[in-house]
Amino acid sequence: MLRTASIAVILSVFFSGCAVTKVPQPTGGSKADGTVHLSYEYGSFEQPTVDEEAALRKAQQRCQAWGYDDADAFGGAVEQCQQSNQYGCTRYFVTMTYQCMD
Repeated sequence: MLRTASIAVILSVFFSGCAVTKVPQPTGGSKADGTVHLSYEYGSFEQPTVDEEAALRKAQQRCQAWGYDDADAFGGAVEQCQQSNQYGCTRYFVTMTYQCMD
């Protein structure tokens, strides 16, 4: 009985995933359009939490390097499957867009 309970606990932890903090990194954008793309990856068993403050700082740094004063998040993100198997997607790539502002 105890062994069955232990296995159930282990399986529930395994399938619930691990919470991980992600800091998106600059992956593109356009100086002329004043947009910055920040991205991060995560696996199917991870539960990502985005460090929004760090992401905004990175976008602001990129915008300031281009001569803009500040940056603001557009809101939302685009998530793409990067790797899959017979059970579905196993690796995701997420891109967030920020607008540079004067």
